[in-house]
Amino acid sequence: MTEPIPQFPAGFRWGVATAAYQIEGATAEDGRGPSIWDTFSHQPDRISDGSTGDVACDHYHRYAQDVALMADLGVGVYRFSVAWPRIQPTGTGPANPKGIAFYDRLVDALLERGIAPAVTLFHWDLPQAVQDDGGWANRDTAARFGEYAEAVSDALGDRVAVWLTLNEPYVHLALGYVLGMHAPGLAGTRDLLPVVHHQLLGHGLAAAAVRRHPGARVGIANNYTPVWAVGPDGTRGSATDDDEVAAFVYDVLHNRVFTDPLLLGRYPDGIEMLSAGDADATVLDGDLAVIAAPLDVLGVNYYNPTGIGAPPSGVGVGGLPFELRQLTGYPVTGYGWPVVPDGLRELLVLLHERYAGVLPPIWITENGCAYGGSTVDDDRIAFLDGHLRALRSAMDAGVDVQAYCYWSLLDNWEWADGFSQRFGLVHVDYATQARTPRASFAWYRDLIARSPR
Repeated sequence: MTEPIPQFPAGFRWGVATAAYQIEGATAEDGRGPSIWDTFSHQPDRISDGSTGDVACDHYHRYAQDVALMADLGVGVYRFSVAWPRIQPTGTGPANPKGIAFYDRLVDALLERGIAPAVTLFHWDLPQAVQDDGGWANRDTAARFGEYAEAVSDALGDRVAVWLTLNEPYVHLALGYVLGMHAPGLAGTRDLLPVVHHQLLGHGLAAAAVRRHPGARVGIANNYTPVWAVGPDGTRGSATDDDEVAAFVYDVLHNRVFTDPLLLGRYPDGIEMLSAGDADATVLDGDLAVIAAPLDVLGVNYYNPTGIGAPPSGVGVGGLPFELRQLTGYPVTGYGWPVVPDGLRELLVLLHERYAGVLPPIWITENGCAYGGSTVDDDRIAFLDGHLRALRSAMDAGVDVQAYCYWSLLDNWEWADGFSQRFGLVHVDYATQARTPRASFAWYRDLIARSPR
């Protein structure tokens, strides 16, 4: 029999996570403006199953039911995102009262059930009007984001436990601007530094706006991955020296470009590979001080390690000197992602050592897996069990982790893969919007109930 998971310390926060465009629906109601994902999902051949987020999980109308599910689960924190175009339909100007009112109702419903709201300000749904003006390539977007953060925090700041400015800026960069697989669908962007820097500057300006409210705790949610050099066969043992160099470059881009400026106040060596021009024209005096204001929380999203090798031609993804390689020898999720629980421990220890002395407390803001539609989901239970054991091992090694939020509460609209991938502890029948808790929901509920308060 498997040994019980070692208990987590009293005060550790258990939670779940979602994102606005993936669950809310109601994309044209109550004054909400279009986002880049509304535009992208309605373009031909962008979404694998031809679906859109127009209805998604209809959370906008069914939020009370979903809060009741969270209360039954016993979570103490809910990480959700606010849709920028619901607050500012054109990405600027006064807040839309009906948009604010929805999040007011949601936050109050959570607090009535003893669930702390953790708010993400940007989970990829940029107002289309802001994209039309250049999006994150335009420095003005950072200033607009700061104004939006001020409007949201003025409305909710007295009730929010933690504010997370951006979600996964690296993924937004890579899939939205290099590969074109996500909105805004720009493949092969040559000058990436402005998109990097303006997201980080937007974080800094948003953090300053939120901190006007006494007691506000501010962080950011980054996607991190252990980077493994592997040979063409997907194993680490076959990696060459060139593969190791490629893995180093990828680690800089994925794990450090969006973290070194936050915690060390500087960009890592190698940032020049993202700039088609003079970096000093993008990174202005004083910017890094704004970006590097101390964080209260670092959100860590972990799904799997990444296999990297040297491309035969020397030029790989987006013209950069590496290529992605599928890891072999591990079970995979429905997405084909390798299931490597110990990768979470490895990653957390790496961050702890790399940023010794400046690393803030960590929240696991996303960790989850996609499997089939059945409500009997032993694979998901095994995933949770393995990753929580790895998390506890990292904490035993000295990493300060304060919370764990499973991705996701509900099956949802999974970006370019539409409704084809299911991450939820709760099964959603998209035709009827019926919610049915899976076996993993009961497993997680039992774990939370056994945990010291």
